Amino acid sequence: MGFGDRLKAMFRGKSDVFARYELLREAISGTMSKFYQARDRESGKIVGLKVLDAEKTAQLEARFPGLNKPREGEIAMQLQHPRIVKTLEHGLTVKGEQYLIMEFLEGPGLNSLIIGQSADLDGHRLPLLRQAAEALEYVHDAGFIHRDICPRNFVVDPSTESLKLIDFGLTVPATPDFQKPGNRTGTPSYMAPEVVRRHATDRRLDVFSFGVTAYELCAFCLPWDVGTDGQAAITRSSVPPTPIIQARPDIDPQLASTIMSCLETKPDRRPATMQDVLRQISKVRTAFIQ
Repeated sequence: MGFGDRLKAMFRGKSDVFARYELLREAISGTMSKFYQARDRESGKIVGLKVLDAEKTAQLEARFPGLNKPREGEIAMQLQHPRIVKTLEHGLTVKGEQYLIMEFLEGPGLNSLIIGQSADLDGHRLPLLRQAAEALEYVHDAGFIHRDICPRNFVVDPSTESLKLIDFGLTVPATPDFQKPGNRTGTPSYMAPEVVRRHATDRRLDVFSFGVTAYELCAFCLPWDVGTDGQAAITRSSVPPTPIIQARPDIDPQLASTIMSCLETKPDRRPATMQDVLRQISKVRTAFIQ
């Protein structure tokens, strides 16, 4: 029995992850969790350690009374795909906090590259968009709705040639009980109108969020100039998006059409599936016309 196994047994199913892993640095502090680069004290392997805030996690799960919402770790462990961060283990700390052990991804968040209007994205936007769509299609095919698609939740490798989808803290099963009206969760600037208005939802809310992400990746701006907080999300839920061709006149017309179709206010006017989005993107040869 290894060191980690002995600790697990000692704490009756709970793990002293801070004894098992040496914390090298705090990589990300989110609103609901903390994420660390850590080293396994036994193997020396570098991993990502995510520890969820117990109180905030309980508040989120309370939005689904009687539904036995799967834990983030339970969902993440099911998602095995080249474009999705690999989760290695999940459980409870000795304090009762949920934790996940995952591969540590080197490279910036897509949001950082967009905010910095990085030239490293030049020539890479279309492949990155395809990969992001592939990741989201896989999540949907696995029976889930991500509910927080945004540039922050894609990590790009240092070469800017590939990315992976992360963070399944708001992810729910794509079943009727989890799609009922009333649940307004996500990142305000990327929320679909039906989420903002607390209407019933389905996978197409992720299609909308993907559209906002794609727009921002190509144009370095959001489709609306009304702010980024929750109140702004309510305002823009009834405001048509600015056509991306106005923000980026050299964008390929097919790509522009695909992005704008994802941003339709009414879900039934959007592509029905991410497979449809991928099919449209596959027709595009270059993001911008020279």
